[in-house]
Amino acid sequence: MTRTIDDLPPAVRSRYPYRSRFVQVNGRRMHYVDEGPPDAPPVLLLHGNPAWGYLWRDAVPPLLAAGLRVVVPDQIGFGLSEKPHTHAVHTLDNHTANLIALIDRLDLRGVTVVCHDWGGPTGLGALLSRPHRATAVAVMSTWAWTTPSSAFHRSVLPWRMMHAPLVGPYLLGTRAAMPGRGMYLSVVDRSRFAEESQEAYTTVLGDADERTLTWTWPRSIPIGLPSDTTGARFRWLEEGVRALRLPATVLWNRKDEVFPSDVFAARWHEIWPHAEGTHLVTGKHFLQEDSGTEIGHLLADFATRATRAAHDPGAAR
Repeated sequence: MTRTIDDLPPAVRSRYPYRSRFVQVNGRRMHYVDEGPPDAPPVLLLHGNPAWGYLWRDAVPPLLAAGLRVVVPDQIGFGLSEKPHTHAVHTLDNHTANLIALIDRLDLRGVTVVCHDWGGPTGLGALLSRPHRATAVAVMSTWAWTTPSSAFHRSVLPWRMMHAPLVGPYLLGTRAAMPGRGMYLSVVDRSRFAEESQEAYTTVLGDADERTLTWTWPRSIPIGLPSDTTGARFRWLEEGVRALRLPATVLWNRKDEVFPSDVFAARWHEIWPHAEGTHLVTGKHFLQEDSGTEIGHLLADFATRATRAAHDPGAAR
């Protein structure tokens, strides 16, 4: 059964009051929001695990107020998109291909690609495959390389144990640990999150089978072990992003336990010496929950200037 934003609880609808749209990508039904003038410069907001477009709700109004078009897809397996139960569907290459298909189907041109968490490897992979469609790129709490890997992801407790063959399906599937306590612990203002956001994430992943991706996809994060399955892909990603010459900006939170800014934001500046930032905001890994409006204003300013410079190379950035 296809659900839309109108089918969600009233409190969720009131905070994400947009029209649901759907597009077929590689045989799967992807949900997305598309707001603002259709001929305006587009901004593509990409989420990770276990979020969906709702994560960007506070960032959308400043972008729209700046006259931009805002496209917010739900990755296949999350939000209101189709949720395949087959584990083989949930690979980095497949999710990247889904975003490429979305960009092509919507014919997005001059797009500013904004990457958070898994939106980084997938969005940057799509950008490298469609560089002619991009104007600028923004990264926050994400990565695109094998080394350094995150100490959080290398840790046996809690990360690697949570994704073990038996424990993962129980904790993340049956007990819904990721859209539940996992996200709750990854924000600063937990009381606000519990009141305004928790329901939005748990209600769209209400069945254990629908939560398959929350414990299968993270297994492909490279952590320097012989069992890593995506090392070659991440080496391709790093080589590609190093060669990018697009305007770039780095936004980060002050308390990220997954991708600490002193290591990961700094690495982005080593890869892109020309990048703006780092713009630090209040938050932990899901920084949009604590500083969504501020992030929206930062992105609106950046995307507007990047678009202007693309049309007038002599314009000041």
